Amino acid sequence: MKIALQMYTLREYMKSDEQIVETLKRVKELGYDAIQVSGMGAFTKEKVTLIKKECEANNLVICATHTGLGNLQNEFDWIVEYHKLWNCKYVGVGMMPKEYMESEAKLIEFAHIMNGFGERLARAGIVLVYHNHAFEYRNYNGKLGMEILYQHFNQNVQFEIDTFWVQKGGSNPVNWINKVVGKMDVVHFKDMGIRNWDEQYMAEVGSGNLNWDEIIKACLNNKVLWACVEQDDTQGRDPFECAKTSLEFLISKGF
Repeated sequence: MKIALQMYTLREYMKSDEQIVETLKRVKELGYDAIQVSGMGAFTKEKVTLIKKECEANNLVICATHTGLGNLQNEFDWIVEYHKLWNCKYVGVGMMPKEYMESEAKLIEFAHIMNGFGERLARAGIVLVYHNHAFEYRNYNGKLGMEILYQHFNQNVQFEIDTFWVQKGGSNPVNWINKVVGKMDVVHFKDMGIRNWDEQYMAEVGSGNLNWDEIIKACLNNKVLWACVEQDDTQGRDPFECAKTSLEFLISKGF
């Protein structure tokens, strides 16, 4: 398993061409060798070309991306094209549209839509993955939303378990990493801290309360290929320093 930085963490520093150039350089200087591309706005041909150029200049691998279901519906051929340009095998849907969260039937409908795109992407040599939040752990007629997705995603759709959001949803990240064995090549490493009475917040990996020894062990046992470090909200701290702290912790664990 290799470590990457989920660039959504640094999304505020990826808005202009100048920022993209400087930020990718800084990511490499932090010690990362790979990134997941997300949160950078529309992927124009110019932006895609610039990201490719700067990743090659800094010897950064683009291991995965995030996009929206609407983009797959409206820009499928372009998504395939720029993933091949980046030599990127994994495209992730970061969250399902809200209308599919309403009921078990809508979740199943979403799963079938994903299966169709997964099959089309597989023919292009690309793997479709789905990234969870907490709402997938809501109860739908006695079944967790994630259980419904697990039952209805076919072999062409993988999971991208986000450790923070699983915990936020009241489930155990280790159990879910083990549950999706064989159906997850990319995982999100995100820690959860607690302060005050009961306030949960996103912490640097190793700085919160998640059981990282067991999470890492489960990922390694299940042959996960990429662990993407992410911290959506750094609580006012420098996100570059947060990314560095997370990487240093994982290095201390043998990466």
